[in-house]
Formats: sequence, structure tokens, C-alpha cells
Amino acid sequence: MTQVMKGIRVLEVAQFTFVPAAGAILADWGADVIKIEHPVRGDTQRGFVQLGGIKVNPNRSPFIEHPNRGKRSVGVDISTPEGMEVIYELAKTADVFLTNYLPNQRQKMKFDIEHIRAVNPNIIYARGSAYGDKGAERDTGGFDGTAFWNRSGIANALTPKELGGPLSQGIPAFGDSIGGMNIAGGISAALFHRERTGETSEIDVSLLSTAWWASGTSIDMGADSGEIMGNRMPMSGANPGNPLMGNYYTSDGETINMCTLTPGPHIKNFFEHIGQAELADDERFSTPKALMENWEAASDIIVKAFAEKDFAYWRKKLKSYTGQWAPVQSLLDIATDDQALANDMFFEVEASDGGAPIKLVRGPVQFNHAPVQTTRAPTASEHTEIVLMEMGMEWDKIEELKSKGAIA
Repeated sequence: MTQVMKGIRVLEVAQFTFVPAAGAILADWGADVIKIEHPVRGDTQRGFVQLGGIKVNPNRSPFIEHPNRGKRSVGVDISTPEGMEVIYELAKTADVFLTNYLPNQRQKMKFDIEHIRAVNPNIIYARGSAYGDKGAERDTGGFDGTAFWNRSGIANALTPKELGGPLSQGIPAFGDSIGGMNIAGGISAALFHRERTGETSEIDVSLLSTAWWASGTSIDMGADSGEIMGNRMPMSGANPGNPLMGNYYTSDGETINMCTLTPGPHIKNFFEHIGQAELADDERFSTPKALMENWEAASDIIVKAFAEKDFAYWRKKLKSYTGQWAPVQSLLDIATDDQALANDMFFEVEASDGGAPIKLVRGPVQFNHAPVQTTRAPTASEHTEIVLMEMGMEWDKIEELKSKGAIA
């Protein structure tokens, strides 16, 4: 794997998934990411024992592995003056400072941008927040369930009005992982800019801005037209206006998603695939204009056709269809999807408990077709002594800091 960030050091003072996910991506790309954790409890997320009704083994937690693989953990109590001195010494050696602490916390503990830049003027300072680093709510905390899912409008847009209330976020750390990738991209651009010009940057990514970018097409259209697209209740049938778009139920209750946005070139091929080739010559369906005008009649025919065969049949049959479609899969199904696996979307790390390797999802960017090669997430404070000795700290000083509880 090409380590495009080899030689870059990131100092991460952050918890949970959103900002640490950015550190994980940079570590995947070869950066040396130093994760600062509380000397006693570590990252607060290490204490999670249940998530979405699923029990979490703290000694084997994909919830920790996903945003922390490839890093080194240093235990520092940043609430103490001695601990902050260690942070400043580490900052002197870093290219990037990465945090998701709130502004009042950063100021109180003296690791806001002016404090870090005082010891390293060339460092790139990256912040992740719920709602942005400007405005009246810059000190308001939040998670992806609040800022990304609900306040952003995503929950409202995805909820059919017939339900009478918003859908809850069904995927943990959904916006966090997307936002972490955004931060990693911003850091990459800032490093490139510094290399070209010598100028350093500060970076802000919020969960709210992440959601707005992800929903940008709908928001832009709504702002311009005063109308917004919404979702509808599940059904077997076409989207209004285009029968080659919509969900169709198979005989065994599974779903095929037809997503042929421009049906014209595919009309004949599609009707052949559902066993009704003669419909391509039917004047109601033979041209794109006619097909869209008679979309309800076409939808009724397609609903019946899909209902005659099972999911496995349609998955195989539609492989030769010239238009766009997809099987509707679960997150467990995708773990065995041949195309996902062919593109190295899973990789393995050793487990800290000595058990079977843990499978993790790679980031969305792949360099030179190579799979990710990285290490497991560190245990809390696993690399404290190694990292501090690397930067020249004597063992007596390390022991002194340990005795004061400033490090672990």
C-alpha cells in the first residue's frame, strides 16, 4: 500500500468517533497518529458496553477499532499543568493538531490554537464540532444523532409523512464517519498548501456542515424553489414518472431497486429481462415520453413480473441488464458481497484479546488498488513510554510524571 502520509505526525486530542475517524483515515494512509487518552479511563467511548441493543466487549470492540486503528495511544491528563507540558512537547514534533473538544474546554486547558501555535507556529490546527466554530452555538456539544441526523433535516427528509414522527438514526456513528473523512480531506489539502506556500491553516468541519453537504442537492433545490423532496412509505412500484425507477418486491419478500434514471436506451432490454419483450413495441411504452406518460400502467405490469420470481432469480437475471439496478441488501449482506470484497472493502487487524482477527471497513479512498495495511487500535495508554522516550524524555522524568498522575 502506498503510504501517502508517511512522515506526517498527527497529535489527536479527541474522543468518540467523529474526529478520531479522521485520525484513523490518516493512519491508514501512513501518518503517525498519536492519540491522547485519559490516563485512567482512556477515550470515553472505551466504556461503552452496549450499542443499539448489541453488547460490546470492551476488550474486542469494533466501535473502538473503526476510528482508532493504526494509532499509538499516550495517556496524558490534560487537566493538569504537567500533562499540558507533555502535550506542548508532543505538539512541537507534530504536523497536525486534531481535536473535538469544545472552545471553552480548549481555552480552559490551554490547547486552543493560540496555545498550540505558540509552541509550533507551523502546525495545522483541525477542529471538529457539532455546529461549527462560529456563532452563538459554537460551545454547544452534540453527536451525529443530533447535529447530523435530526437538526440537519435528514431525519425529516427520509421519514414518510404517514409515519407521524421522524425515523431515528439506525446506523451508529453514521455522520461521524462521513465527517471524519471530510476532516482528513481538509487536512490533506492544508498539508499540500503548506508544502507549496509555507503557509499553515486552521480547519473546521462540523457534523451539521457534513449533513448539509451530503444533502446538498435537495437543500439547494429547496432553497431555490421553496419545495423539498420527501420520502414515501415502502411499496412495490415505480417512482412517479419513471417506471424503471422504484423498488419492486420479489416472490420471497425481498426487494430489487430499479434505478434507471434515463430509461430511453434500456426500454427494449428491460422488457426482455422481465420476460415481456413485446411491451417494447407497445405504443404506451416504446418511447421515453410515452413510457413516462404511462408510468402507472407500466408499474403495474413490472410489479406483477417481479412478484413471480424470487430474489436469487432476479439477482442473476438482471446481471445482463444494460441499465442500473441494485439488490436491496442488509449491512450483513454487504459483508459477503463479492464486488465489495473484490475491492478490498474489508481488511483484518489482530485482536488485542488474542482472539480471531477483527474485520474492519476500509476508508473510501484506495491508492494504487492496494488493500489497507495497518495495525489494531491501541489499548489505552499503550505507547506512552515509547513515544515520550522517542521525543527525548528521560526515564526519571517519565516516572515523575507517572507518580503525579499526569501520564500513564
